[in-house]
This record gives sequence, structure tokens and C-alpha cells, in this order.
Amino acid sequence: MGFALKMQGVDKEERARRVREAAKLLDLEEFLDRKPRNLSGGQRQRVAMGRAIVREPKVFCMDEPLSNLDAQLRVQTRTQIAELQRRLKITTVYVTHDQVEAMTMGDRVAVMRGGHMQQFASPTDLYDHPANVFVAGFIGSPAMNHLDGTLTPDGISVAGASVRPPDAIMRAAQGHGQLVVGIRPEHLSIGEGHLDVLVDLVEDLGSDFYVYGHRAEDTRATIIVRAGREHPRPGEAIKVKIDTSRMHLFDAGTGLRIGE
Repeated sequence: MGFALKMQGVDKEERARRVREAAKLLDLEEFLDRKPRNLSGGQRQRVAMGRAIVREPKVFCMDEPLSNLDAQLRVQTRTQIAELQRRLKITTVYVTHDQVEAMTMGDRVAVMRGGHMQQFASPTDLYDHPANVFVAGFIGSPAMNHLDGTLTPDGISVAGASVRPPDAIMRAAQGHGQLVVGIRPEHLSIGEGHLDVLVDLVEDLGSDFYVYGHRAEDTRATIIVRAGREHPRPGEAIKVKIDTSRMHLFDAGTGLRIGE
């Protein structure tokens, strides 16, 4: 961890002090006499962070630091990095393709596509107010449902059903004929409702169950619903109700969000 300091000409005592402080911060004190080959993947990851910490930077830049770790170690190290950043209070630019890492670690998240920023906001704002169809589909697991919609005098025609969202949403939609209607799985419910859906798959995650299905008229349009322990089985036909107050509307031409 002190090699970069040695190359910079930092004296031996100062190098030792910084290394000890970084090792204590990263819980590496008992491993300081080990060679890299005798360290675990997580320990090596912390050593890499230690090399940056001892240089006392004003900004940390991390590019996919957890990509080579297994799932369990990735979660553990993610927590350690987030805690370390809070303790050091050093601005950190963190690059990742994993939306879970971005949402759990970032105070502000920039969503990029093709070298262009799509939205820069807090994790909550990204989830609740996505700026366009791309952000809406990228943020959230499972992804947001996207259905074709059309503005009508009585409301919005979506996936063959007519729904009437709150007046604020209707006012925002005026002037936009063709729409993309976004609905997150938790804002759909099984029972008497708007959509006829055939169940293809039920995903059991222990605490949650996700029902994947499609409309009988359109097998290409997947619809995902978060369900409870009492859920339908593959092959069953169900009714799905839309929480119209939680609908997201996007212009079908531009892909941009309509309304707040």
C-alpha cells in the first residue's frame, strides 16, 4: 500500500503512518505482513482501496471495482465501500453497470447511454420520476412494464383497456396522442381489473413473488406483477388491475416523460 508513496519520495516514517491508518480503517492490520497471493479476493479489493487512501486524494475514482467478485463478496464489499466513503467524507466517482450498486451506494446517480447523460438525480428521483423510457426501463428490478397507450376523450386506452388516471396526469397528457404507459410491477395487482393476462412464469424470491405473463392478444408484450404468497400458477388466466395514480406517461415519439 505504501509503494506509490515511496515512488513519490515520501519519507519512511510518514509512509508507515499512512499505511497503518489505512489498514486500521480497512480492517487489514493483521494482514500487513502477507503477500498478495495469500489474500482473499475481498482482502485484495480492500488493499487496492488502501493504495488510494494513503495518497490522501481529494476525489476517488472507482471503475467497476466489484466486477470480478462473486455475488456474496460483492454485497459485503459494497457495504464496506459505502461505509468507508461516509467515514472519509471524500467525493467518490463510481462507475458501474450494476444498477443495484448505483442505487444503494450513490447520493446522486448519472444514467448514461451511448455517451450521453439521460438523467442525473438521487436514486429515489430516478425510480419515482424517470426522465425517459430508457431510464424507466433501466432503473428497477424487475423492470418497469411498458405498454402502448392512446389518449382518448374518456381517459387513456392502454393494452386494450380504458383507464382514467387522475386529472393532473390527464392534463399533462393533452397534446400527446400516442403514449408509452409505464407501470412498475408493485403498482399492478391481481384480481378484478383492467387487463386480461395469461401467466407464463412465477418467480419465487422468498419475500416476493413476481408473476410474468402476457396479454392473450399480444404474446410479445410481457407484463410483470408483484404478487403475494397466494399467487396464480403458470397457464392460468388472471385479471390485473392498474394503480392509475402511479402510472408513468412518456411520449411515444420522443420517449420523454410527460408531466412531473
